[in-house]
Amino acid sequence: MRTVEQHLDEILGAVPQPAPIELAVLDAQGLLCAELVTSSRALPAFDQAGLDGYAVRSADIATATVELPTDLAVVGETSAGSAQVASIGAGLAQKVAVGAMLPAGADVVVPAAWTDQGAARVQVYAALAPGSYVRRIGDDVAPGDTAVQIGTPIGPAQISLLAAVGRERVAVRPRPRIAVLCAGEELVDVGATVGPGQQVDVNSYALAAAARDAGAEAYRAGIMPNDKRRMVELIEGQTLRSDVVLIAGTFATGAPDLLQEALDELGGLSFTQVAMHPGPVHAFGKLGPNNVPVICVPGEPVAALVAFEVFVRPAIRLMLGKRQLFRRTVQAVSAQQLLSPLGYRQYLHGQVMRHPDGGYVVEPIGDGDQAMLARMARANCLIVVDEDVTEVSAGGLVTVMPMLLGG
Repeated sequence: MRTVEQHLDEILGAVPQPAPIELAVLDAQGLLCAELVTSSRALPAFDQAGLDGYAVRSADIATATVELPTDLAVVGETSAGSAQVASIGAGLAQKVAVGAMLPAGADVVVPAAWTDQGAARVQVYAALAPGSYVRRIGDDVAPGDTAVQIGTPIGPAQISLLAAVGRERVAVRPRPRIAVLCAGEELVDVGATVGPGQQVDVNSYALAAAARDAGAEAYRAGIMPNDKRRMVELIEGQTLRSDVVLIAGTFATGAPDLLQEALDELGGLSFTQVAMHPGPVHAFGKLGPNNVPVICVPGEPVAALVAFEVFVRPAIRLMLGKRQLFRRTVQAVSAQQLLSPLGYRQYLHGQVMRHPDGGYVVEPIGDGDQAMLARMARANCLIVVDEDVTEVSAGGLVTVMPMLLGG
C-alpha cells in the first residue's frame, strides 16, 4: 500500500508540460501568458483630458476660489476622437471631453463640476496644480515597457492592455486535453431505461465537468464497450488525441478484469492500494505511442470525485503552469464526532461555515460510509482526517478543503 503523497508524486512527475500556443486574445482568457509582451507604442499616444471639463493654464487659475473665481474666455470645444490640433494662451480655456486631445499650452483640466460650466466664458472655482486631470503621452505605458509578464493569468484587465498595445494574439500555456472514460458492465447512458442491476453512468459527466472546472479541455468519451478488442482501440484512440486519459471503474485487486487485460495489451498500468478512504484502488501509467499518462480512479461516484480532487486536479493545474496546485485549506472546529479508519486518510464531504466568534465550523454530511450523490451535492468542502487519527471529538480541530468553483 502506498501513501496519498507517493501516488500523487508519481502522477505529478509524469504529466507532460504542453508547449505554448498562440491564441487570439479573447480565446486566451483564463490561461497563463507564455511570453513577455512589450509595448511598441505609448499609452496614451497623445496628451489627453482625464475627465470632462475645461483645459486651462495652471498659472491662470492659481488664485481661484469659490469666493473669488477666475474668469476665462472659452475658445472652442474638443471631443474624444477629434484630430484637430488646438492651442490656448493666457486667459483662455477650451472645453474638453474625457479622452480628448489636450490643446497646446494647457497643463490642467478643471472638472466641469468645479466651474459654472459656461459656454462663452467660464468661472473656475479652484486652483489646481500643473498636470491635474491630464494624461500625458506614455504615462500608462511607454514604448518598450513590459505590458504582460510571463506567467500572468490573462483576465479582462490583461486583455484590455494587450488590445491597447496592439496585440491581437498572444502565446499562452494551453488547456490540457483530458479524455474521460468509464468502465463497467452495469453502466447505461443517461436517458436509457435502467434495468435490474444497472446504473446510470454519472462519472463521465461528473469527471468531465470537474476537469473543465479545473481549467482543462475535457472530452467525455463515455462508457467503454464490453469487448476487449474494441476497448483497446478506444483507449488507444484517446491517447492519440489527449494529454491525459482519465478512466473510472471498479477495479479488481486480485484476478484481472476485462479493462485490466485491455490496458495490459497497451503496455499495462500499475494497480495499487492507496491509503485513503473512500476508494483505495487506483492505477497510473503511460500508454500508447505518445506515452500518454492514464489515471484510473474508483468507479463509485463519490470516490471518483474525491480522487479527482486529490490527484487529477493538481495535475491539470501543473500542466496549466499554475503556481498554486492545491486548494487552500483551513482549520475548522468539528460540529460533531468524526471516526476514521486507522492507516487511511479519510475524506468526508461537509458544510463549512464562518463561526460568529471567528474562524470556521464544519459539519460532515453523512458518516463517510454512505456514498450518496444528493449529500455530496450539498457539500461545500472536504474534511481531511489524517492516517494516524481514528477519532476527532466534537469541538476538535480538523483540516478542511473548501471546494469553490474555480477555486
